[in-house]
Amino acid sequence: MAKKVETINLVDTFSEFKELKNIDRTTMISVLEESFRSVIAKMFGTDDNYDVIVNPDKGDFEIYRNRTVVEDGELTNPNSQISLSEARTIDASYEVGEEVTDQVDFLKFGRRAILNLRQTLASKILELQKDSLYSKYSELVGTIVTAEVYQIWKKEILLLDEDGNELLLPKTEQIPSDFYRKGETAKAVIARVDNKNNNPKIILSRISPLFLQKLFEAEIPEIMDGLITIKKIARIPGERAKIAVESYDDRIDPVGACVGVKGSRIHGIVRELRNENIDVINYTSNISLFIQRALSPAKISSIRVDEENKKAEVYLQPEEVSLAIGKNGMNIKLASMLTEYTIDVFRELDEAYEEDDIYLDEFKDEIDEWVIEAIKNIGIDTAKGVLNAPREMIIEKADLEEDTVDDVISILKAEFEDE
Repeated sequence: MAKKVETINLVDTFSEFKELKNIDRTTMISVLEESFRSVIAKMFGTDDNYDVIVNPDKGDFEIYRNRTVVEDGELTNPNSQISLSEARTIDASYEVGEEVTDQVDFLKFGRRAILNLRQTLASKILELQKDSLYSKYSELVGTIVTAEVYQIWKKEILLLDEDGNELLLPKTEQIPSDFYRKGETAKAVIARVDNKNNNPKIILSRISPLFLQKLFEAEIPEIMDGLITIKKIARIPGERAKIAVESYDDRIDPVGACVGVKGSRIHGIVRELRNENIDVINYTSNISLFIQRALSPAKISSIRVDEENKKAEVYLQPEEVSLAIGKNGMNIKLASMLTEYTIDVFRELDEAYEEDDIYLDEFKDEIDEWVIEAIKNIGIDTAKGVLNAPREMIIEKADLEEDTVDDVISILKAEFEDE
């Protein structure tokens, strides 16, 4: 009865291999053979004189031992030698020096050998599973996956794909307003696959620009067909994004195709990104025009571009400045990310206001020197430069308190009013 149970256990082990995906037959047989040989080598010190034949389809195996015939009384190693008299009980024609091959019943090696085999096989199966998982998902990096939320922790969410593989969505890769319950499905892009100590971890992301790109590719047929190309993406996840698109076919309006009638095509993407506001703009290699489009919906009066230092000075009517900067500076920040240019916004002053300018250093008796230096460090060194620049930009870039900037503006304004 015991033998039958052990045999069934071994067949179950073969079944585990059959369930593994991406494991070819040759690898399967090789691993099984190595496992048997490993156990034999542990028992007898060597497996050189054994032949192992594995048949995973039937779930069985055969082991043959090869021994050299020696004279009776000269037997020193019963594992590799057989006495002449014993050999002749198998076949009367055997002579000294010949090789005898007989089949070995592995179950007769005992329970410890069988346990050893199963542990070795389990270890190798786990290793193959890890290799298979790493190989599979390494090829899928950059694609979108939909998986079930299995466990929610403080720093990450554990998800399971359709094959039961574990995927991780770290808190740092989630949109701030993301909220999931166990059993729900989540969609994300495969950001990377870590494989420290042969322990693969599949890391997902919902904040990567690549996630937005792949959503567009899935939702907009013209992008999938290659008629429209996504050139640049900038995101503040869950808040706002800008995406620059281009079409090589003059008959296709790339922005219109991406947005759809009344936003019908982009609506699903916005919903998936927790109502992230998405601006779609026409890409151009003309950097001046590209910066102007990136600052939409603000209308620019004039622009000065320093291509060598990748900087741009943009001049607008006073009522357009707040549009260019956007809520919490978001619009100008995204425009800078999209164009890869440092953008400084300035108000255009009326001609009547164009009096002679004054260097900030002239105000040292009224304004603390460290405040003047902080403003000069962001590239503004005159009074009108300060009055011409948006208040919010000076606060952020010079890293000054609001009250401090307001005091400076008040002092400078008073100087020109007095004149």
